[in-house]
Amino acid sequence: MLNLKYLIDLFIHLDVHLASLINILGSWSYVMLFLIIFAETGLVVTPFLPGDSLLFAAGALAGGGYLNVMIIYFLMLAAAILGDSANYWIGQKFGRKLFSNKESKIFKQEYLKQTEEFYEKYGSKAIIIARFVPIVRTFAPFVAGIGNMHYDRFISYNVIGGFIWVTALVFAGYFFGGLEIVQKNFEIVVLAIIFLSVLPAIFEYAKHHVAKNKAKTLAE
Repeated sequence: MLNLKYLIDLFIHLDVHLASLINILGSWSYVMLFLIIFAETGLVVTPFLPGDSLLFAAGALAGGGYLNVMIIYFLMLAAAILGDSANYWIGQKFGRKLFSNKESKIFKQEYLKQTEEFYEKYGSKAIIIARFVPIVRTFAPFVAGIGNMHYDRFISYNVIGGFIWVTALVFAGYFFGGLEIVQKNFEIVVLAIIFLSVLPAIFEYAKHHVAKNKAKTLAE
């Protein structure tokens, strides 16, 4: 019987276990991958799901013959665009209510504040840039909905951002995943991608923390 710890590890680090899951699920793997990317981009309650690393891993396995690269590419592109669109409408209809509770463990005020600051810095282009920043990627379309960004503007940035994100990572995995050094160190490569993808968020947090402490010191 599978223990809970293993199931959690399998769910959160799905990109690492992807090859074995594809062997088990067969053609249903495409449905699974679509739903994961859709949920990671479209539901504010699932920012912990793999995004960048999963796209790279899927591309690498397509290069190894486990998946059809064109099917996986267009499915991931559709999932990314539809996910952001769903998130936008959820934010517009329910956003303020969901974040009204300051004590919420799921809808954390800090995530919302971090994304709003991201918008202040990059403007509407944040929809594109956020594709490469975990957590912010999940909250950016949600905040766009809360802020009532015009949908025509949102969808154009959504499509451009989704295209760049999915194309870059799926085909990077497809072309580089076949290299012997990558195949022998696949889990390390995946973890490196995860680390690189969260690095901008860590940098922004550290920058914000330093600025906050500086302001507090000056006030005192």
